[in-house]
Parts: sequence; C-alpha cells; structure tokens
Amino acid sequence: MKKEDTAEKINIGNPFPLDVLPKKVREIIDEANVTLGFSKDYLAMSMLTAMSAAIGYTHKVEYNTCWQEYCILFVALVGRPGANKSHPLSFAMQPLIDFDAEQSAIFNEAMKRYEAAMELPPKERAANGYDTNPTEPRRIRFTMQDVTPEAVHRILSENPRGLCLYADELAAWFKNFNRYNNGSESEFWMSVFNHKVAMSDRKSSQSGVFIANPFLCVIGTIQPKVLGELAAGNRNANGFMERFLFVVPDDQSKVKWNSERKTPSFDIVAAWREIISKLTDIVPATDTNGNIIPENVLFASEAFDRLVKWQNEYTDKCNADESDTQTAIASKLEIYAVRFCLLLAVADWATGAKKKKAIDTATVERSIRLTEYFRVTAAKVQCIIGEDSLTDVQLAVMSELPDKFTTAEGVAIASKNGMPERTFKRFLREKRGVFFSRDSHGTYTKF
Repeated sequence: MKKEDTAEKINIGNPFPLDVLPKKVREIIDEANVTLGFSKDYLAMSMLTAMSAAIGYTHKVEYNTCWQEYCILFVALVGRPGANKSHPLSFAMQPLIDFDAEQSAIFNEAMKRYEAAMELPPKERAANGYDTNPTEPRRIRFTMQDVTPEAVHRILSENPRGLCLYADELAAWFKNFNRYNNGSESEFWMSVFNHKVAMSDRKSSQSGVFIANPFLCVIGTIQPKVLGELAAGNRNANGFMERFLFVVPDDQSKVKWNSERKTPSFDIVAAWREIISKLTDIVPATDTNGNIIPENVLFASEAFDRLVKWQNEYTDKCNADESDTQTAIASKLEIYAVRFCLLLAVADWATGAKKKKAIDTATVERSIRLTEYFRVTAAKVQCIIGEDSLTDVQLAVMSELPDKFTTAEGVAIASKNGMPERTFKRFLREKRGVFFSRDSHGTYTKF
C-alpha cells in the first residue's frame, strides 16, 4: 500500500440507494443521467439537500419532547478531478438561486425606496407616498456562499426560516476558517448542525445577534486528496467530520462528451422547479411575535419501534467492537436517520403523495437504507484520511495483511516488518473502524 494510492479507495462498491427517493425525483435523476451525463449519486444528494434547505425550519420531527430534529444536512460530494461533481450540484441548487435572484431585485428596489424616505423629514414622507416610520427592508434568501462568521449570523437573523451554504469547492470554505478572527469557526458550525442557539456579540456585529433556532445546511464538492485538509486542525477528533455525509459514487470516471446531444424526454428543469416551489411556497405558522412555529411530522407507532430496533442493533455492534471511530460515526448517523425520516416524508408530500405528511414504517426503512449508505462512505473517508498519517512501517504491514486475518497472523506479519507485537495490537485497536472491522474475537477484515 502506497500513500499515493489513496484515491483508489473511493471505488467502494456502495451504490446510492436511489429507490428511497420519491418517484418524480428518480425520474428527473434518470433523465439527467442519460442525457446530461450527471452522476446519479451526486445529483440525488444535491436534490435532497436543496429540498432540505427549502423546507428549512418549517417542519420538525420529535423523537421525544426533549429531542427534536430538523432537515439540517452537511454534505460533501467526493470525487476525483473531472468526475463531474459541480454540474449536478448546480442543477439541484438552481431553483433556490433563481428565487434568491428575484428576491434580491425586490430587496434592491425596497432599499431604494427606504433610503429615499429616510432622506425626508418625517412630516414630508406621507405627502411623498412613503410610510412615516419606514422599516428597513431585509433580503429574503435560501443560499449563501463565501461569508464571514459575522455575516452568517446577520444573514441567519434576517432569514429565520433557514439557509444553505452552497460552496462549489468545500476546500475554499474550510480553509477560510478563522481568517477573520482567532475564534474556532468549526465549533460554530458544529453548534449550528445541532440546532443550538447562535449568538454574536463582537464589535463588528450590528448590536449583537441572537438566533434561537438556527437552520443551516452545507453542501459542496471535494477531491479525495483534500479530505485530509478537511480533517486538519483537530476536526477529525472533535466531531466535525462525523457531521458530514460523504457522497462517493462507485464510478469516478471522467465523463465523455456525447455528440448526439440528447434531449430529455420531458422538461426536467421545470419539473424540478415545481417540486422546489411547492416547498418554498410553504407558509409556516407563527406566534404573536412573528416567530415560526414548525409543523410537527409524526411517527406512526410501528415506524418509531422499527427505528428504535435498528438503533439498538447497531449500538450493540458498536459496544462489541469497542471502536471509537465506529461509535462516533454511528452517533451522528443516528441523528441523520431521524432527519431523513422527516425529509423523505415531506419530500413525498411535495411530489404529490396522497397521504398527509407522516412517517410510516416504509419511510423509516428508506431512511435506514440511506443512513447505511453513508455509514460505508464515512468509514472509507476515514480510511483515506488515516492513510495520510501512516508511517512507512505501518504502510508495509497494511500492504501485507490479507483481506481477512487473525490476530496471530497479523502479529507475524507485523514482526516481519519490524513492528513489535504490542505495537501492532495497539495499532489494530486504534484503527478499528478505520482500516479494520472485527468479525469475531481474534478475527478481522481489512477494508
């Protein structure tokens, strides 16, 4: 095994479970794949993220009265250069960008009117067609890109329904962490992922910002060789990495141009815009202070029981394996499983399902399958990151270990390469869930 072989690890034989998606969404994905060459995996998760952003803080799901979840997703589309990651992402996000463009034009006109009114004495405003005490307009939007931490707070405060950070290159986003201050920006994003209160009292903030219910998705593309940089600065140890869903298609080939210039059999742009529009058109209930009251999407009792059973089964596996990596991944994926239940239920409604927004057993099963896809990709990403830090001796041992081996066989191979037995056993224990899984006591499988 050589460090330069790391990129090869992304061919993992783990197809995206497209059948968990609503039929209308699958039809758009299939047509875009055939006519535009879009990867189904990239497009599917980009569309799910766009739907999550459109839903925002309007809906929630309750595990119990003390644990509520929303459709917040952090997504990384992983692929080699030329794997055509950006185009599917752009297609999925375009309806939200178009909405933002329309709202920007409305905002600009409203701001001109506001500024004109403020230039007049209060007594003259009404005579000139303005409100006597005009309110400064705010820009309504669903997306943002390169922003400072202070700007994120401000934009979130102006858009309590929620936002999506759309970064074509995730590397540009995380490389700018702490560019503007000495604080830890990764902690802010981890807090937002958990839907925790967001506050900013820096001098550069406008009189301080308090956001009780922040909703913010993140999506972007990243190359395998850059994954190590995403994990740098303790981000692979503090829970930051586990918050990401990594989309890793089996086929990472560069897409060829097609001289036939195939045309979709139906207007996929209009069909996708119609789905997103149904979500953006949702008018949430509000309290007397204008705060959003999210609609609660309920679990059917048998559906909830199925979700609990799945969680318990994998928890038993984590406890038996004693793998910190697997346990950390599992802890965040449990959260995502609940969020997927909510997202798929609302997505079904948005694509014309006759049933009301509710989470039945079938929806839970779909959510579990989607979650298990990301369990595999998370482990493989950890493997890619882990290889960057291996010593030459560890690389030599890893190269000689067979796909399946016993502890005794591993000790013999390690000894031959100059690694003491105790060191190998510690390496085996620490890298369980990254490079190895334990099949039973004393027997392992190498990823």
